[in-house]
Amino acid sequence: GPPQMTPSPRQASELELQRSGAPGTPPAPQELVFGKVFTDHMLMVEWSRDRGWGRPKIRPFQELRLHPASSALHYAVELFEGLKAFRGDDDKIRLFRPDLNMERMQRSARRVCLPEFDGRELLECIRALVRLEGRWIFLGGAAGVVGFPEGVCLGFLGVPQAAPTPRRNYGPCLELQEEARARGCHQVLWLYGPECHLTEVGTMNLFVFWERPDGGVELVTPPLDGLILPGVTRQSFLELARQWGEFEVREAPLPMDSVLGALRGGRLREMFGAGTACVVSPVGEILYQDK
Repeated sequence: GPPQMTPSPRQASELELQRSGAPGTPPAPQELVFGKVFTDHMLMVEWSRDRGWGRPKIRPFQELRLHPASSALHYAVELFEGLKAFRGDDDKIRLFRPDLNMERMQRSARRVCLPEFDGRELLECIRALVRLEGRWIFLGGAAGVVGFPEGVCLGFLGVPQAAPTPRRNYGPCLELQEEARARGCHQVLWLYGPECHLTEVGTMNLFVFWERPDGGVELVTPPLDGLILPGVTRQSFLELARQWGEFEVREAPLPMDSVLGALRGGRLREMFGAGTACVVSPVGEILYQDK
């Protein structure tokens, strides 16, 4: 089973801070480039099988040191979470539902046999990092949490980072993603089974807003049946839509034939992807069977 963490309720209170001696200058919001702009500091918590979790440390942003035999390099035994921090009209900085990210990261850690952790303590450490890097947050920002067998490292990016998942999940998708781009598409819409059920779009959960043949209007997204990511943005959309009560909301299979039928019949009002990085991205076109 996965290695266990020795409980440490004082973990966040023992946070060590080493400020950068050469702080950078935040770029203008329009100059932010995904995965290219980083803030001045990073959060690190080392773990060892003998000692468990060590003291959390905020250090100047730096390269990671990994042993050549690290399982993260050889077998992709690692995971990451993506979450966002927003500066509101009241100038306060808020994390978007980070408790859900901690819960999901715990589930992922158990699945790939990485050491478990106290999500509340880690979240307090993340909040400390966000407060320290507050001047980098303009209209919005994002933090990416990466888990290795040796510990946890968190960096703060000036642009959104994709949502959570074991890293190895991406490898088998790269060739198809390149093929999709070569054919003029931005993302791959993943289908499953003989009925070609819609699942996900790249790093986004998929939603369809349409009229049923009986005239009813509903928002539908594929169910959490083990095939798709339990997205935080997805969950938020479902909860909000159900609170509004303006249309039916369902988590149900979406066969491609049903979607095409709605499109041909003029009943498909909207299709969009939702996720931490994209927030909401409308789907303008679908290339299916060369059409």
